[in-house]
Amino acid sequence: MKKFLFVFLLFMSGVAKASYILIPMDNSQKNHLKAYGIAYWVIAKDVEVDWLLNYRGGSFMFKNIKALENECLIRGVSYEVIADVRSTAILQEIADPQANMDVAKLEKAPKIAVYSPKNKQPWDDAVTLVLTYAEVPYEIIYDEEIIEGKLPLYDWLHLHHEDFTGQYGKFYQSYHTAPWYIEQVRYSEQMAKSLGFNKVSQLKLGVAKKIRDFTSGGGFLFTMCSATDSYDIALSADGVDICADIYDGDQADGNAQQKLDYSKTFAFKDFKLVENPYQYEYSNIDATETRHVPKNSDFFTLFEFSAKWDPVPTMLNQNHEQIIKGFMGQTTAFNKQFIKTEVLVLGDNKAANEAKYIHGEFGKGTWTFYAGHDPEDYQHMVGDPPTDLNLHPNSPGYRLILNNILFPAAKKKKQKT
Repeated sequence: MKKFLFVFLLFMSGVAKASYILIPMDNSQKNHLKAYGIAYWVIAKDVEVDWLLNYRGGSFMFKNIKALENECLIRGVSYEVIADVRSTAILQEIADPQANMDVAKLEKAPKIAVYSPKNKQPWDDAVTLVLTYAEVPYEIIYDEEIIEGKLPLYDWLHLHHEDFTGQYGKFYQSYHTAPWYIEQVRYSEQMAKSLGFNKVSQLKLGVAKKIRDFTSGGGFLFTMCSATDSYDIALSADGVDICADIYDGDQADGNAQQKLDYSKTFAFKDFKLVENPYQYEYSNIDATETRHVPKNSDFFTLFEFSAKWDPVPTMLNQNHEQIIKGFMGQTTAFNKQFIKTEVLVLGDNKAANEAKYIHGEFGKGTWTFYAGHDPEDYQHMVGDPPTDLNLHPNSPGYRLILNNILFPAAKKKKQKT
C-alpha cells in the first residue's frame, strides 16, 4: 500500500509532461555504479525502467518524475531530461532489425541475499562493497538460515570467498596459528554441530545442495573467487571424503579422485583435485598457479551477443568498456579445458586459454561465476583494507556485478517473448 501511495504522490508532485529521464551508461556517465542503485530504487518504487541494451553502454530510461530526478542529483548520477519525441526516436532506433540493441523492461526489484559468516573475516567482499556503495539493499544470511530453508524468501543469492569443501580455504600452511583462522575453525565446527552435522565438510555440502535446489527452483546465483570452483567441487564429491586429517580429524578417501561425479556440477568437468592439504589450491580448475600473465597485460574481453536473440548474456555484459583489466583471487580464472560445453563464456583471456566470467542455466534458474576477488585491487591479500569505491565510480569490472543484480528484474518478461 505504501508503494502505491508513493507512486501516486510522485505523479501528483509533478510528471513533466511527455518527458523522460535518460541515464547514459557510456563514458559520459560520472558515476556508473550509483546509476545502478538509481535504477534499482526506481523499480522498487513500482516505476518501470527501460534498460536500453547496447544503447550508450546500456543506458536506463524512465518517466520524468521530479522526485526521481532529485534522487539522481542527490546521488551524483549523470542524467538527461529528454522529450517524448526523443524517447520515441531512441526506441525506434533500438527496434531497427539491423541494430544490435534491445529494450529490457525492469519491473520488480529482486530481493537480495549475501551469504556471509557472522564472525569477522580478514578480507572484504566485492559484492557487499558495491551494493553498499550503489545503495542497493541486501540481507546477510549464512549456513543456519540456508539449512533452515529460508533461501526461497530471496530472488538473488551471492557467494564470495567461501570454501564449500570444508578445508577452510586451504589456508592451513600459512595461517593455522593466526587468531582469525583458529576462530574460523571453532566457529565452523560449532555451527556444524548445532545444525546436526558431524563435520564442517558435511555442513557445507548440505548448504551447497540447498543452494542447488534454490537455483533449480528459479533462483539467481552469483558467485566470485573461491565460491565458484569450491562449490562445484563440493557437489562432485557428494559422499566422498576429500578432506585431510588436519581439516576434519580423519584421512581423506584414497580413491577420492576416481569417485568424483562431474554430472552433479554446474560448470566444470574432468578436473583433478589438489590433494596436498598444505597447498593453497583446490584443483586444476583455477589457473592462479599455472598462468603466465604479467600484470601489465592481464585483461579479459567481454563477448558481444545479439541483444534481440540473446538478451540474457547481453544484459550480463552491458558495459562502457569491452576489455576489462584482470584481477587475482584465490580463484583467479578458469582453465577452459575443464568448463562444460554447455556453459556460456561471457568474458575470457583467449591467449591464456582461460575464462573469467561464465554463465549457465540449472533447472528453472541461472548461475554466474566471476573469478577473482576484487575488480579494483589486482592482488588483494589477507588483511588488506577494503577498496574505497569513491575512487572507482566508473569501474567496468564492478559493473559486471551490478548487471547481475538487475538481470532478475527483467528475465521473466524476456522469457515470454
